[in-house]
Amino acid sequence: MQKEIAVIEPATTLVGFILISIALIAYVIFRPEITMTMVGKILAFLSLFLLPVLAALMGANTYVEHSKTTGFCLSCHEMQPYGKSLHIDDSEYVPAAHFQNNRVPRDMACFTCHTNYTLYGDLKAKLRGLRHVYVHYLGTVPEQIKLYTPYSNRECLHCHAGARSFEEGATHNEELKRIVLLKSNQVSCLSCHALVHDVTHLNGLTFWREEKR
Repeated sequence: MQKEIAVIEPATTLVGFILISIALIAYVIFRPEITMTMVGKILAFLSLFLLPVLAALMGANTYVEHSKTTGFCLSCHEMQPYGKSLHIDDSEYVPAAHFQNNRVPRDMACFTCHTNYTLYGDLKAKLRGLRHVYVHYLGTVPEQIKLYTPYSNRECLHCHAGARSFEEGATHNEELKRIVLLKSNQVSCLSCHALVHDVTHLNGLTFWREEKR
């Protein structure tokens, strides 16, 4: 029988690291006389400066990675209809077809198709992300959520560019240079693949129920 290998979660490692840092800081505070020696000064530097900085960096990395997960994106109630739309039982709905057929990783489905969103985009996008946090906790969430800018073909092409189905697709090549226009974002992929989340009409749709294996 194959031996199972225990996997330590990043969050568990981070908590352990923080607890060690706190213990060392407390030791230096309650035993200040150790700083009279070179070893004590090194320990004080590690516990009071280096370890807290490393803990902060580890924490930022851990939770930034967590924020890329589908579960995190859908943890806000205003985003739950978008999560529900991933289960629409109709292959014409682009996000649903990608999610259900594993064309994108299900545990990172939102981030895969919105890689330039909020924290992961430019400075302006990061500032928008902070505004979203404010609106979620202190403001009023709009009834209809809209993208700030038109959806970029880049988000499609980082997976589809080079794929035979895309490069040789009849629709993509039916007009002269159409595929060139798609690749340069001059013609939107959504001009043909127009059915996306459509959260306003979820009540009239049927949904795929994933079988747990």
